[in-house]
Amino acid sequence: MTPGTPNLPTQLTSFVGRGPQLATVGALVADHRIVTLTGAGGVGKTRLAVEKAGELSGEFPGGLWYVDLASVVDPEQVPAVVMRALGIPDPAGHSTTDAVIHFIGNRKTLVLLDNCEHLLDATAALVSAALSRCPALTVLATSREPIGVPGEVTWRVPSLSLTDEAIALFKERARLVDPEFEAPEDNTVADICRRLDGVPLAIELAAARVRSLTLTDILEGLRDRFRLLTGGARTAVRRQQTLRASVDWSYELLTEPERTIFRRLAVFVGGFDLAAVRSVSPDIDGDGILELLSSLVDKSLVTLQNHNVRTRYQLLETMRQYAQEKLAESGEADRTRQHHRDHYAALAADLDAVRIAFADRVDEVVRELANLRAAFEWSRESGAAESAVRIASGLQPVWLGHAEFREGRSWLDAALESPLPPALRARALADAAMLNVLVGVADSAAADESAAVARRVNDPELVAWTLVASAASHAFDPAFDQTAFAEAVDAVREQGKPWRLVAALVLRAHVEYAAGRPDSMRLAAEEGRDLAEAIGDRYGSRACRWQLGLAQMMSGDLVDGVAQFRQLRSEADIAADRGWAAGSAICLSRLLTYSGDVAGAIDVAQQGLAVSPDVGGFLPGFAHAALATAHLAAGDVAAAASASDAWRGAASAQPRTASIHSALIASVLLARGELAAARVMVDDAVATTRGWHRATALAARAHIAYEQGEFEQAGRDAHDALAEAAAVHAWLGVADALECLAVLTADKRQACRLLGAATALRARTGETRFAVYQAAYDELVAKLRQEMPHHDFAGAWAEGQGFSAAEIIAYAQRGRGQRRRSTVGWDALTPTERDIVVLVGDGIANKEIAAQLFISPRTVQTHLTHAYAKLGVTSRAGIIREAARHRR
Repeated sequence: MTPGTPNLPTQLTSFVGRGPQLATVGALVADHRIVTLTGAGGVGKTRLAVEKAGELSGEFPGGLWYVDLASVVDPEQVPAVVMRALGIPDPAGHSTTDAVIHFIGNRKTLVLLDNCEHLLDATAALVSAALSRCPALTVLATSREPIGVPGEVTWRVPSLSLTDEAIALFKERARLVDPEFEAPEDNTVADICRRLDGVPLAIELAAARVRSLTLTDILEGLRDRFRLLTGGARTAVRRQQTLRASVDWSYELLTEPERTIFRRLAVFVGGFDLAAVRSVSPDIDGDGILELLSSLVDKSLVTLQNHNVRTRYQLLETMRQYAQEKLAESGEADRTRQHHRDHYAALAADLDAVRIAFADRVDEVVRELANLRAAFEWSRESGAAESAVRIASGLQPVWLGHAEFREGRSWLDAALESPLPPALRARALADAAMLNVLVGVADSAAADESAAVARRVNDPELVAWTLVASAASHAFDPAFDQTAFAEAVDAVREQGKPWRLVAALVLRAHVEYAAGRPDSMRLAAEEGRDLAEAIGDRYGSRACRWQLGLAQMMSGDLVDGVAQFRQLRSEADIAADRGWAAGSAICLSRLLTYSGDVAGAIDVAQQGLAVSPDVGGFLPGFAHAALATAHLAAGDVAAAASASDAWRGAASAQPRTASIHSALIASVLLARGELAAARVMVDDAVATTRGWHRATALAARAHIAYEQGEFEQAGRDAHDALAEAAAVHAWLGVADALECLAVLTADKRQACRLLGAATALRARTGETRFAVYQAAYDELVAKLRQEMPHHDFAGAWAEGQGFSAAEIIAYAQRGRGQRRRSTVGWDALTPTERDIVVLVGDGIANKEIAAQLFISPRTVQTHLTHAYAKLGVTSRAGIIREAARHRR
């Protein structure tokens, strides 16, 4: 063989992907004389090295030589194997090493040494001698661990990209055994590749199984991958024919202490750090563990994950399954799992006392969630119920901070299935109750039980915590006495555990939101925010600022509320915090709707809706309600109805929070002309809500009662809405109630004052009028302008504009009981009734009227029945006459 003829092995299959890796290896070879590609068995070291060497062959006029050391057993034979690969005849009177060096000489030569890991000392001796005496020599090597010579650059070959390369390799190799193979559109192939960690050997062995198994069978078979993944090429060395043989080869090269550490690593799920490894091997000194772990990394059995906080390690799933087998064979599996459980239980428990950088500590624990889950499940399986519940409750800061309400509930519910000591049971019940509150399915009975148990065990700290949970669980119960909540929060404040106080204040703000009291809600949210930021609890800060934004909304502080939710949403998006990102988008939609940016409101509501099912809890219902509000404000009744129907489906699973949106849904029903259904829903809302929520429900019922011709009821409701709003300083919606009163009063100057005050209030808060109410408003203003002298109209309007919100409410209340609009005659007709009468006068049938007004024919007939009574007629002909008379 001449120097210009590479002796690279012929490849019978195509090379898939690896573009960036080829470039990296090329750059390393250009800059360094000895480059070693390391990595786990089957990761593709040889194939990558051969492919790159082939690309570089023209750059080495002295030759490109491939040397496979896989089958070499005797280290002393390494120089001879290299010599034969280079085509050097047996030397006479010289060592084989000298013969190799003499042959290469000063020529620019590339030697590829493949599979060096079992011959490291011999390989290192030859490479070191050759590099020192052959100045133009470059060595590219593959090994499961570094060779260990001066100047060596090691580069770990990564697995294939799971998004494209691994899938492409599977498909191509599958078509070799089944030319008609077509991958389905689902994610089965991707799941197979993910389960195999993107390791090419494993993927090729799995793909070969499509000849006899479906993809689903292959995926399920990976639970025992060493049995499934056999049958590689017969021409390959034994360790490349099956997945087990590949891992066996690496394991056999380990020392006994390395094997001990390796098998114990099987208890970890996902990543782990040095402290965790030390915890499962207390019989080995700390420095020794670091040395052994580093050796396993060098030998490509453990992968390294560098994080900002501390170094983390990981076993690929194939290695983990193998290590599990070895751990089971060793007889120390239970003891190792106990050490693992105790370590992670302590990690969860330590969160309770953290006072600074709280969110960073929570994030550290979140990184260990897979290990915590394994520890929790093993505790339950092994009958260690107390350990299981301690882990589940210890993670309460994680469940609350990361909005992992559903997972936290599932852990706590599972832990509570076992008999527990009273104190542990009370704590778990309280923790579960808090999470239930935040998903909108509060179990007040369980929360009350937790408080009762805590009192019996006489633990003041536990009593305070359970009372917070109990009070929060009754947030939407108007009959529940919440006076004990403030005392419970004060008791938590005295415990000196800041994260608990933040959590208690978040729940206190939640209770105040349910009660519709923005002032006290704001106080709790601001205190919680300030404390959260002082201890570095960015998750608690987000929760408090979310509550603060809702308080600003109820207060009519729309500009600050919009800014609050925009900032919160941006922050959550950057942090990939899906829960708070979705919640902020949904609430931002509500504020944008009230501010008049209906298009923006619809857009962000849809974005929040897209994510909310993944987060769960009350968010889907809130999202549909926000979307219905935006569409109603835009005057798109059909879209509002569609969103409200979706809300009904979501609300059925969230009965405790449904009442706060019932008034909105009733308004949609009103816009659709379904007065009876609207009245039923709004009556329930008035009866079950408080504060701002009740004020909005009363205002909605005033509109509905007006359309039903119940003017006295409408007036009472509008006045009560104003009184309720004034009592809690909730100014959003007050303008709407004032305009409703203006429609009802027969005193034109008073109507002008009310309208002027409503206009001024809208200017101060930024609240706009919903499009569905605009026509009636315009009609009233036009009528007053027509019927009043200009100076009277302008003067009364200006007087109204001079009132503050509290002053105009007091003014309106003083006029309560004054003469209202007539209950008979043309002026008694509601706007909808008047429209229908006019259309009847035009000779249009009920069915056509219904189509024009987007209501049902039955609703048209109901309005006509009311019109008959008010106009004093008994037939359609009488209606036609009245319509004609009022047109003149």
